Amino acid sequence: MNTFLPRRSARRFAAVAATTAAIAGTLFLSTSADASTGADSGAEAGSTASAGAPAKAAAITLPPAHADFDYQIGGAYTPPTGVEVVTRDHGASPVPGLYNICYVNAFQAQPKREGDWPADLLLRRSDDSIVYDGKWKEALLDLRTPEKRTAVANRVDALIDECANKGFQAVEPDNYDSFTRSEDLLTDANAQDYIALLSAHAHRRGLAIAQKNTAELAGNRTALGLDFAVAEECGQWNECNDYTKYFGNNVIVIEYTAKGLSNACSKWGDKLSVVRRDVDVTPVGNSKYVRKTC
Repeated sequence: MNTFLPRRSARRFAAVAATTAAIAGTLFLSTSADASTGADSGAEAGSTASAGAPAKAAAITLPPAHADFDYQIGGAYTPPTGVEVVTRDHGASPVPGLYNICYVNAFQAQPKREGDWPADLLLRRSDDSIVYDGKWKEALLDLRTPEKRTAVANRVDALIDECANKGFQAVEPDNYDSFTRSEDLLTDANAQDYIALLSAHAHRRGLAIAQKNTAELAGNRTALGLDFAVAEECGQWNECNDYTKYFGNNVIVIEYTAKGLSNACSKWGDKLSVVRRDVDVTPVGNSKYVRKTC
């Protein structure tokens, strides 16, 4: 099961923001399909396919906005009464009758699991040493060339297939912002080109796909085929509007502090799905378990 990876970028990066418009134009031109591919019209043109992908996608369904939500990536348990939307790890099973989002670690290897990846798909310095996410001890994946992005995407697509085959309705690919921890070896353009590949595959399998954090790239969500947002601590850092500007009310907010929950609820609780969880996202029965809503 994937280890929980809390929010990595509390502030947007000025250098990234400066290049957003140019990258968006490039991605739009290289994208082979847009909202006319047959996706649900509620996706706000979010069903674009990636560069070179067939302009054919299955119909997708977005999670209901402002629904009671539970975040269960640290362990599955019976959702509290009233919950309509739940996120679980790809190794778990969806909950019958609910809208289920499937969590995958898409940009980094699991802790101590870099051996699961071909050596040439791990991001390496010039001396051949592997670049790790320092806080979480996860090897970053190498997305620097089209060939490597395709090879990494093919492996993550297998996880997306697992999600679809189990009956999940959406996928949440984590660590979109890993380029910010890459020692400048990766760029935001690398990350965007790669996530466009994942979006196209998710749509072909009938899954909606979330943008996880990385508010500074939200303006490109249409070109990238991203359908809704999962934002950790946007209440804590007062940046939920950075997501709603582009995703409307199709934003799920996860907070880890009382202050963050209070701010999210007071400003966005009547429009967005908001939940507070403990930082380890533990299941019911664990002494650290916390779950609160507006």
